Amino acid sequence: MLLAGQIVEPAHGTKPQPSVEDWMQHAVERMEEELVSRYGEDQAPRIRRGLAQVASFWRTEDGGPEIFENFTRINFAGDQQTLDRMFGRFQFLLENLDGRMNQIILAMRWQADLDLGPLLPMDGVAAGYDPSDHINDDLFANKLAFAVLLNFPLTTLEERLANGEGWTRRQWAEARLAQRFARRIPADVQQRLSRVSADTDAYIAGYNIWMDHVLDSDGRKLFPEDMKLLAHWNLRDQIKADYGDDESGLAKQRTIQRIMERIVDQSIPAVVIDNPGVDWNPWTNQAFRAGDTDGPGAAVADRVIAGQPEPDTRYVMLLNAFRAQRDVDAYSPTAPNFIRRRFDEGREITEERAAEMFRKVLASPLLEKVARLIEERLGRPLEPFDIWYDGFHARGAYSESALDDITRERYPNPEAFAADMPRMLIDLGFSEDKARQIASHIAVDPARGSGHAWGASMKGAKSRLRTRVGSRGMDYKGYNIAVHEFGHNVEQTISLYDVEYYSLAGVPNTAFTEAAAFVFQSRDLELLGLSRPDLESRSLEVIGEFWGTAEIAAVALVDMGVWHWMYEHPDATPAELKLATIQIARDVWNDYYAPLFGVRDVTLLAVYSHMIHSFLYLPDYPIGHMIARQVKEHLEKAEHYGTEFERLYRIGDVSPDLWMKNATGDRVGPEALLNATGRALEEVTAR
Repeated sequence: MLLAGQIVEPAHGTKPQPSVEDWMQHAVERMEEELVSRYGEDQAPRIRRGLAQVASFWRTEDGGPEIFENFTRINFAGDQQTLDRMFGRFQFLLENLDGRMNQIILAMRWQADLDLGPLLPMDGVAAGYDPSDHINDDLFANKLAFAVLLNFPLTTLEERLANGEGWTRRQWAEARLAQRFARRIPADVQQRLSRVSADTDAYIAGYNIWMDHVLDSDGRKLFPEDMKLLAHWNLRDQIKADYGDDESGLAKQRTIQRIMERIVDQSIPAVVIDNPGVDWNPWTNQAFRAGDTDGPGAAVADRVIAGQPEPDTRYVMLLNAFRAQRDVDAYSPTAPNFIRRRFDEGREITEERAAEMFRKVLASPLLEKVARLIEERLGRPLEPFDIWYDGFHARGAYSESALDDITRERYPNPEAFAADMPRMLIDLGFSEDKARQIASHIAVDPARGSGHAWGASMKGAKSRLRTRVGSRGMDYKGYNIAVHEFGHNVEQTISLYDVEYYSLAGVPNTAFTEAAAFVFQSRDLELLGLSRPDLESRSLEVIGEFWGTAEIAAVALVDMGVWHWMYEHPDATPAELKLATIQIARDVWNDYYAPLFGVRDVTLLAVYSHMIHSFLYLPDYPIGHMIARQVKEHLEKAEHYGTEFERLYRIGDVSPDLWMKNATGDRVGPEALLNATGRALEEVTAR
C-alpha cells in the first residue's frame, strides 16, 4: 500500500501541480481501463464505484495524477481472497484504534466527569482535548481511508433502506466500514467541535440548585438540608418524587416549576447557580446571603444581595454548538446540515418520519383520556408540571425517603452497586455465567453530573456506568439512573462482544440503546425486591410510558424547531435565540397541551439540559420509548428473557427497521405503544 510517508514530494522550485479538477477525470478513465483489463469485466462495477469514491474525496494535497494512479493500482483488491484479508485487517485496526482512543478520552475527561473533588482550571482544558479529532484527517492523509473507499461501497440512506433487507451480514459490515469515511472533516474543525462539546458538558454538569436555600411563595424553606439538584434531570425527578409527599409536595412542585421557568428565560440570578451561600426566592426572584430564613418576615433587608440574571449563558452555549456544527456542513455533501446528519446518518430515520411519529402520539385521543385519568387520581386540575406525573409507576406505593433509605443501605458506594450487578442480571433472566461475564466488563464510577453510560469500543476494555453517589450512599434518584445506565452498558457489552464484525458492533442508533436502558429502568423496583407487578400495575406502567413518551416527543419537537430556527437565523444573538426558543416551546405546548391543561404559553418544554450539551439528542428518547415498548412486548413473550435480550442485541448495527423486523417482526413505530395504551386504559377503567 502506498502510504503518505512514501509519497515523493516535488523538488524545490518545481511548478505546482494542477488542481484536482484539471486531471482527475482522465486519471479515473485511465485507471478504470487498466484495472478492468487486469481483473476482468466482472470486477468493472466495483472498479468504477471505488475510483469514483476515491476521486470524490481526493484533494490537491493528496498528490497529483501519478500518485493517484499508483495508489489505486496498488491498493485495489481485485480478488476475493485479497478483499477478505483487507476487510479483516481493517476490523482489527479500527477496533484497536477506537478502543485505545476511547481510553485516552476517558482519561482526559476523568476529573471533569467524575465526582472526585473540586475542579482545577486544567481539568476543563483536558476535557476539551480529544486526540481522536485528528484520526479521520490522519487516515485520509496516510490514505488508509482511501483504501477503504476504493474497495468497499459507500451507500446512501436510500440505498440502505431499499436494499439492505437483502444484504448479508458481511455486506452490512462493509457498508458500515465505508460509512466511517463518508465525510472528510479537517482536524481543526473537529477540534473546535470537541472544545464546544466539553464546554457545554462542564456548564451543564455544574448547573446545580441548592434546594435547601430555595424559598417557596411564602418565603419558607421546604427542602431538606444539603439537597443539591442538577438541572434539569434532578429537578424533574424531584417533581416526580413529590407526588408521594402529602404534606408539602404540591408547594415543592410549584416552586420547582418556577425555578425551571427562570432557567429557560434566564432570569435566574447567576449568583444562585451551584452556590450554597445564597438563599433564593424564585417567586420574587430575590437573592439573600444565606441565613436562617424560615417564614415571610425572616428574610430581612440587610441580607438582600444584587442578583443579576444569568447573562443568557444557556443560549451562548447553544449558539456555540450550532456554529461548530455549521462548520462541518461544508465537509458533509450527503447530509449538508447537522439536522440531516442527526437523522439521515445518525438515526437512519428521516426527520419527517420521526416528526410524524411524535405527532401521532401527541395528537392521539389517548392523550386526553390519560390527562383526565391523572386529574381523577390527583383530585385536582392539572398543572403544567404534571407533564412529569409519575403516579402510574409502582413506586407510588413508596415514599421517596423510604426508597432513599433502601438504596443508601444497599449501595453505600459505587463498588456495592458493581458487586450486585451479576445478581440483578440473573434476576432479569440471564444465565449465571452470562451475568458474570457481562458484569465483569462494566465498571461503576461516581458521576459529577447526572450520570451516563460510556461504551468500551474494544474487547478487553470496560464500559463505564456513571451515576451520582452522595456522601450517605446512593439515593433512589441515583439508583434509578444507575439501572437505566446499566441497561446501556449491558447492550454495549453484548453488541460489542457478541457481534461477529467490529464494524457491525453496536445498534442502529442511540434510540435502540435507550430502549435497552428503558427496559431495565422499568424494572428498578423489582430489582430491589419491592414489587412484582400484577395486571393492573402493568397496565398503569404502560399508561405511564405513553404519558412520558408524549412529553418527551413534545420536547423533541422543540429541540428540532430550535435547530431549524438557528439555521434560518445563523447570525442571531443569544438574546434573539432565547426569545425564539421560548416562543417555539410555547407553540408546541399550545398545540398539544393547552387544550388539556387549560393553560397557554408554558415554557417548560425548553428546560431540558440535553438541548444545550447533547446537540439534537432529544428525539432519540421518544423513538427509544416506542422501540422499548416493541422490545418489551416481545421479551414478555419470550420463554427465556435474558437469552432473547442477548439475541436482540447481537443483531448489531443494521438499519433500524431491519433490526426491528429481525427482533420482533415489525418496523419501528408508535403503533405498539398506542395499542398497548388503549388496552391498558380499558383494563384500568374497567376496575
